[in-house]
Amino acid sequence: MPTSSTFSPGDVVISAVSLLVFALLDLLDFILCYFYRFLDVILEGNPVPCYCQRRGREERSDGEGGEEVSETLHGRRNLFREMGFPFWKAASDGEEERGELRFPRWSDCSCISCLSWQERGQDKLHLAVMEPSSQGRKKECDTDSTESVVFLHGFLSSSSLWVETVFHNLSEVTKQSFRMVAVDLLGFGRSPKPTNCTYTVREHLDMIEASVVRPLELNSYHIVAHSMGCIIALAMAAKHPESVKSLTLVAPPCFDSTEEEASHTALNKLAERRVWPPLLFGSAVMSWYEHIGRTVCFIFCRNHSTWEWTMKLVTRRRALSFLFMDLSKHTHHSAWHTMHNVLCGGAKLVDKHLEAVRKAKMPVTVIHGDKDQLVPMECSYNLKSKLPHADLKVMNGRDHSSVILGREKMFTCELEQIWSTSTNCTHIPHS
Repeated sequence: MPTSSTFSPGDVVISAVSLLVFALLDLLDFILCYFYRFLDVILEGNPVPCYCQRRGREERSDGEGGEEVSETLHGRRNLFREMGFPFWKAASDGEEERGELRFPRWSDCSCISCLSWQERGQDKLHLAVMEPSSQGRKKECDTDSTESVVFLHGFLSSSSLWVETVFHNLSEVTKQSFRMVAVDLLGFGRSPKPTNCTYTVREHLDMIEASVVRPLELNSYHIVAHSMGCIIALAMAAKHPESVKSLTLVAPPCFDSTEEEASHTALNKLAERRVWPPLLFGSAVMSWYEHIGRTVCFIFCRNHSTWEWTMKLVTRRRALSFLFMDLSKHTHHSAWHTMHNVLCGGAKLVDKHLEAVRKAKMPVTVIHGDKDQLVPMECSYNLKSKLPHADLKVMNGRDHSSVILGREKMFTCELEQIWSTSTNCTHIPHS
């Protein structure tokens, strides 16, 4: 990809403004650290400590050659922290390991909808399942069991992405032949959002196995994933190469980096501290500032019912877009940890998972929009270099969301062709 070594006047202005804005945000986050610590002590008594107070702690190993907790959780630079301004004394180790805390914090939403996972009485992921509409599959295919497709969404999304874009556009033959399983990942949508969880790749994968693979007895299935879900999908494919028939990755955040610097490289690429473009600025604020991010979640997520009512009143619509609804279906704890421990921390494991997929000669399709401002095209080029057999499809004029949205029928047709090619079935229509 061509690069330029010169900076335009606009770049200089953006850099200067960014320096000033993020210095002010450093100060604000520093102040909010004291603010939330004070309220947490009063309202919770024995609160979970923030990562400002846990810098330098040794990360726990996940037992699989990677770190369970990303270095970016406590290694983010802050001007005032680096100047030596004092913080309150860090919590004791016993306080950090409060495994019994499972209920929402005072700053999280406690409405019936957000707590529905607790009322179900079981810690299983929410699934949107479309079963085959007929039992005629065996007559048309040589396989002995129904093929399944597992869908994994991206950050701040849910299974609604796949229900609204793919499920509604499947051909009749596919509906008769395949079982569709869209997952609400741990901490998002209607799935559990425990506060005694660090939302690592391993924890996400464990929950998918406990909620999907084993209960549904999936011995043969395809995986389709978008954005952050691609990191978990690669881990799943690497662990079960004999079961995964095809792997479709849409806008995968797979950066080329050494293991020692992978997490920070991912953070700087996905959330560079710049005020422009606005999408990148929003990602930077929510990824670099633990307490500012918590404030945004307190204002928006905790009061999502009010915001939804307001939007319906303003737009005069009975139902809002699933894109808007999904934005609030998480807690700050689940979103913050998933961002760092999957998108950033998971970067250290990608090469190992790609190597397992390569050795298994698993069919892989990568789809990426060339206008993606969140996950750069270099991620897919990097993945292609490590998986030469992968089929890379570049969508001209498409960004991170429009690589799917706005072309739902064509996207679904592309998926059906992938599934047909990767199985013994040849009856799925191509168009």
